[in-house]
Amino acid sequence: MTDFSSKSSASQAVVYLNLLEHAGKKYIRLWHKPNPFVSKRLKEASWLKYSKTYKCFVMHHTPQDIERTYAHFQGLAQVNSRYLYRPKRLRPDSQTPLLADKAGGETMQKIADLPVVRLQPMLVEGGATLIGITHKYNQEIYSMLTLSKVARWNKELKCFAMPPGGYSILVLSDELQGAGWLWLSQELQVKDVALMRKLWEQTYEKGAAYITCPLPYLEKLFLLNYSMNTLRTYHSLLLRFLNAHKDKGIEAVQAFTEEEINQYHRSMVQNQLYSCSLINQSINAVKFYYQRVLGRHEVQLNNVERPEKPDRLPTVLSKQEVARILSATDNLKHRCLLQLLYAGGLRIGEVINLKLTDVQSDRNLLLIRGGKGKKDRTTLLSQKLLQSLREYYKAYRPKAWLFEGQHGGQYTVDSTRNVFRACFAKAGIKTKVTPHTLRHSFATHLLEQGTDLRYIQVLLGHRNSKTTEIYTHVTSHALDKIVSPLDNL
Repeated sequence: MTDFSSKSSASQAVVYLNLLEHAGKKYIRLWHKPNPFVSKRLKEASWLKYSKTYKCFVMHHTPQDIERTYAHFQGLAQVNSRYLYRPKRLRPDSQTPLLADKAGGETMQKIADLPVVRLQPMLVEGGATLIGITHKYNQEIYSMLTLSKVARWNKELKCFAMPPGGYSILVLSDELQGAGWLWLSQELQVKDVALMRKLWEQTYEKGAAYITCPLPYLEKLFLLNYSMNTLRTYHSLLLRFLNAHKDKGIEAVQAFTEEEINQYHRSMVQNQLYSCSLINQSINAVKFYYQRVLGRHEVQLNNVERPEKPDRLPTVLSKQEVARILSATDNLKHRCLLQLLYAGGLRIGEVINLKLTDVQSDRNLLLIRGGKGKKDRTTLLSQKLLQSLREYYKAYRPKAWLFEGQHGGQYTVDSTRNVFRACFAKAGIKTKVTPHTLRHSFATHLLEQGTDLRYIQVLLGHRNSKTTEIYTHVTSHALDKIVSPLDNL
């Protein structure tokens, strides 16, 4: 007697064709719900092979085999190729954050790039100092300089020049507004807060509701002897805070409650475009404005919510990698620069601020003046470094600064970074590093040599020993004596 129920169930079966990629080639794997009739028919097909790896029947991805499969299952099961030509859906390697609709702390809008007009002090005959004005040729800027009230063409310098002083730069800034940006060399130390503000805000888009940084804020920071880096950072962060609420007006912003300030920084955290350090700096900058400038002591900003800073370990190079970077240049000055970063654990700013008298060879010490936090300290003077410095001095004969530019004056931070990048690329190091990585490597290698952590703290100039203790987490000291339990299995 014929089993009609089985025949009926078999006629409803579906065999799905799915794309399979193996060893760079395309195949087709067949999938179906458990059904003895379909399984039997699969075994009868000579072009179908059972794969123990994928635990299914597979065949070549050819039009001939696909057509034979359709004919083979005709009257028994439906062959479905809906999944065979589905486009591949790739997932990104990194996570995709779902951000809040309103992005707090939005970056200030900047105007289109303008030509850069460089200002730097220059000596003329008789020992007088003028501010030289140089730029790539631009007819509009040249015409403006010829009509300037403060700039005059100097035959000796073969460029426009003007007398030193904040007033001259302020006048020139007004004259070149909309045509060029002023760039001051690091030898020009600006002490006029009004000039600072004008230079720092010259690149921002200024609409009708634009709120400039209050002068009393910068004056207070300046009088309290905050560093220039802190001044500039606080200025930019307060400017961002004020202009994020520019529609409300400066008076409404000055009357903000603690919760409104919290909302701004909370949205910065949700935006995930800013580091925890920058958000904490923004809180400090805004807090300084309300408490120290506005005198809003009734607003207890100590309760402002701060994001917890992740404990990230510093990147450290091996001694072999450091040696490859140091030997990647034949330029004696560049090699001494990099050796100083590593041999003394110095920051870039500390290296370029070194003077000839700071190298105390009789005591085997380097004197670091005005380091981070305005702290003076001494650090090691390597004998190998001292030998390199003596050769460098004979070849270059610097006058005041240990490292000077091609035309005299102090060496720049950008030039130091460019030297490091070139040597880093030539050395073929794959790890992403910066010049500061040499400082981290210096501390870690000292720790691995058995140097006491307290001495390392002094050499690095850390106030808190907890800052130095981070290097205990990246050192390989004594780890080679520990055996993994996997190796004992």
